[in-house]
Amino acid sequence: MNRSRSRYYWLYIPLSLMALFYLVPLYVMLVTGFKGFEEVSLQTMWSLPKTGIHFDNFTEAGTKLAPYFWNSLKMVIPAAIISSIVGSLNGYVLSKWKFKGADIIFPLILFGMFIPYQSILIPLVEFMRRINLYGTIPGLVLTHVIYGIPITTLTFRNYYATVPTELVEAARIDGAGLMGIYRYVLLPISIPSFVVVIIWQFTSAWNDYLFAVALTDPQHWPITVGLNNMAGSQIIAWNVQMAGSFLAALPTLLVYLFLGRYFLRGLMAGALKG
Repeated sequence: MNRSRSRYYWLYIPLSLMALFYLVPLYVMLVTGFKGFEEVSLQTMWSLPKTGIHFDNFTEAGTKLAPYFWNSLKMVIPAAIISSIVGSLNGYVLSKWKFKGADIIFPLILFGMFIPYQSILIPLVEFMRRINLYGTIPGLVLTHVIYGIPITTLTFRNYYATVPTELVEAARIDGAGLMGIYRYVLLPISIPSFVVVIIWQFTSAWNDYLFAVALTDPQHWPITVGLNNMAGSQIIAWNVQMAGSFLAALPTLLVYLFLGRYFLRGLMAGALKG
């Protein structure tokens, strides 16, 4: 038993190297964010601050990014929740209520995952203008909801496919209808999948830049666009810029830090098994 366990210790070497590789940018970002402007250079990129820790960089960056931060929250929270609910309903119908053409509709929905954002940008902007949502946060929410439906549908459809059909049949015998079965049988056991798709959608919408810069006006910019426009045109205060980058990445970092185990549990519960 001890020998078999010792074999797995070798896995820690490549895993540690990969973790180090992904943490290096975070180290550079934090170290630069705590430096004074005169210390920032390519030659001293790896060195620690020598003239003290400058928390004022984070204060300045936070002040500049605060309006965009709230715009992002107002966008990602409803987008993640709505797309998760729609995906759950789609997955339920496609897995437990087979109808004519379901095997055609499901691949067509999944096809949406492979459409590049750039290819639909111009018609998307024109569509948002036609429905009077261009330049607004609701328009950005609608975009992320629609673009999130394929992955959320796939996740819930595959999860519900593992639920025994006998449970659905028993609920039918007891008189439950289409929504009754969903509400009282499948919804209570869907928490692992909801955790997976909400975290996924939250991260995807929070980190989006292309849709954000193309579909919103300056008043409704999310934090990714605000961070990009925080840099000056002549002199860039890289210490403040790096502090702002860390603050912009902090919400998704905290989400995975505190909810990562639930994310993994959702995956292992069958959320992405096909």
